[in-house]
This record gives sequence, C-alpha cells and structure tokens, in this order.
Amino acid sequence: MAREIPLPLSRAPSLSGNNMKSKLFSLDDALAPIRSGSSISLGGSLLRRPPNAAVRWLIKNNVRDLTLLTWAATTAIDLLAAAGAVKRYEGIYAGLFNFGLAPNFRRRVQEGAIEVRDFSETAMVARLRAASQGLPSLPIKTLFGSDIALKNPEQIKEYACPISGEQLLAVAAARSDFTILHGYVGDEFGNVQWPLVRDSDDVDQMMAAASSRLIVTVEKIVPHEVISRRPALTYIPGQMVEAIVEIPYGAHPAAVDGFYDEDQAHLEAYVEASQTDQGASAYLDRYARQALDHSDYLRLLGGLAAVEKLTVEREDTWQ
Repeated sequence: MAREIPLPLSRAPSLSGNNMKSKLFSLDDALAPIRSGSSISLGGSLLRRPPNAAVRWLIKNNVRDLTLLTWAATTAIDLLAAAGAVKRYEGIYAGLFNFGLAPNFRRRVQEGAIEVRDFSETAMVARLRAASQGLPSLPIKTLFGSDIALKNPEQIKEYACPISGEQLLAVAAARSDFTILHGYVGDEFGNVQWPLVRDSDDVDQMMAAASSRLIVTVEKIVPHEVISRRPALTYIPGQMVEAIVEIPYGAHPAAVDGFYDEDQAHLEAYVEASQTDQGASAYLDRYARQALDHSDYLRLLGGLAAVEKLTVEREDTWQ
C-alpha cells in the first residue's frame, strides 16, 4: 500500500482572510526537522543578513554532515566549518569580506574535509531559477572558457541546443532539503517584507522561490495589518514559508542593512580566535554550544544595550 506523505507547510495551499494559519514558531521548533546529512540553502549576501542565530542552533544541536548552498557566504559558512559540520559546499564565494578570508572554512577545505563545487554568479542564479521553476537545469554560456565546468561534470554538462544546434552548458537546479533566510520583518502568517531603502545584491527572494521547506528568521514580528498596509514591500509571501521566527539581532555579528551594522570588534576577535582549531572551538563553546539560547547569546555580548549601539538610524516603515 502506498504511503501518504504530507506536503511541507511551505507548499501548502495559500489561505486568506480569517482562516490564515499562524506559522510563528520558536527557533527550537522551527529548526527541529533539520537532521544531520541534510542539504541547506543559506541566505544573505556577504555580511548582510546571514542567518547566524539559526546557524548557532545547528552547531549547539550537533547537526553535521551538511551540504550547504549559498550566494556570497561569510560568517554562517565559517561558523559551521569551524564546528566540523560541513561536508559539501556549493556557492560563489566563501570569505569574510573586509575581514579577510574565512579561516575555518579555508582550513577545512585544505584538510580535504569539505568538498567544494564552485559556481559563477550567473551560473548560481541559473541554478536557483531552475529550482524555482521546477526544472532540472537551465542553459547558460558564461562558463565556457573557465575551469569551473571542467571540474564539475556532475552538475555542469555541455550539450547541443536541439533547436539551434548551438553549444550550451546545462547547470543543475539548486535544490536543497531546507532553506534558511534571515529577513527584516514579517507577520505570524509568514509574510516577510523588506524596507524601502535596502541593499539588493542578494538572491534571498530567488532562494525562497526555489525552496522545498523554507524557514525564515526575522528581526521583528509585526501585526498582519501592518504588512497589509504596504503589500508591495512583501518579497516573500506566507504561502512559501513553513516557519517564521522572531530573532532580533539574528544576523549578529554580521549586519542587517538598514537596521544595524556588523560588529567590527566582535568579528576581529572571531578572526583572531579562528587562527587555530583550539581558538575556534573555544569561541563556539562560549557563543554557540554553551549559550542556552539566542537571548543568552545576547547576554554574553553585554545584553541589548551593547548590541543596540550597532543600530543605524532609519525611518521605520513598520510602525
């Protein structure tokens, strides 16, 4: 007898009016389905909006053997690499931007502990578009002449276009078991909005569309009526989202553009600690493994009074 498999909530039918179902969860409950061996797409671009609170939860709960897909990854990929949690990486960049290389990620790659599949920006965009459209692949030309295609015949294959006969490269869809994004604000029904003034060099919206099971942490949960006032700012609609979690300063020590800057002193201390395995492990013990939860993490930083110093002045469009 065939077994009925329930669809994840992120693909459940959209509900409207008074019948909308709350998708507001604690971080524990939202991330509980993620097991060792999962593949995860992590959002954010460089030092803006990496889902670091969720990453610390994965480390604390010893979730390992992960395949990670990213855009331009920084702190999230390096924290997980420091924990020995990464088996495979697929993306366009892994570093710490103006803070230099990602020391833990680099060390694990050099040791042969992480398998790397490198992609150009245009190739990764095509992969996400393919996944969002339910396609196995999409054609590109931009990798001709590079070694990226030569070193990844598993996911990049040359073929002749059946219509024109032109030689093209098919890149495999960027599919993962879970997608974790950190956003600006949302409501309990999973609708996520961005501010009028924001940085836009990321693919979070495309990752959301490509997701199988989408978990979003946000800086602030606001009433649905607030979201309804400016629907054009909704870049992730609730029907895509399986769980939404309110996590203020959830990208720390990185930034949320328009909300707060990266914590330069903390990042410099992190880079210094990460020069050795022992230093990186001690950092993780303090800020991930032994911290009770995100509130305890903020307490270790000096409390809200300390992190609020990173806040940037803005016109809050969600009052």
